[in-house]
Amino acid sequence: MSIEIEYDTATEDLDLDSRNREIRTMLYDGACEITFTKLNGDVRTMPCTLDHKLLPPQPLKEFHETRLYKPETLSVWCLDRAQWRSFRVANVTRVVKLQG
Repeated sequence: MSIEIEYDTATEDLDLDSRNREIRTMLYDGACEITFTKLNGDVRTMPCTLDHKLLPPQPLKEFHETRLYKPETLSVWCLDRAQWRSFRVANVTRVVKLQG
């Protein structure tokens, strides 16, 4: 069974904090495909994760570096590029939990 969430990006009463937390919860639990509109207007489907078991090894200092929480953006580990990437939460149209 796969889990899939679709978002309407035209919704004006968008709660970015709730959407950010919902997406992060799915990413901490494994890999997902996130479909979003990039700033240049292109649509991208990105396999990504925040699951510590799937992240590359990092020095302890870098791993525990504190960042300011901003509900409008989300930084993730991109599995097909093997790099950290970010996207605007308001531009996400679909999240699919990957099996594996």
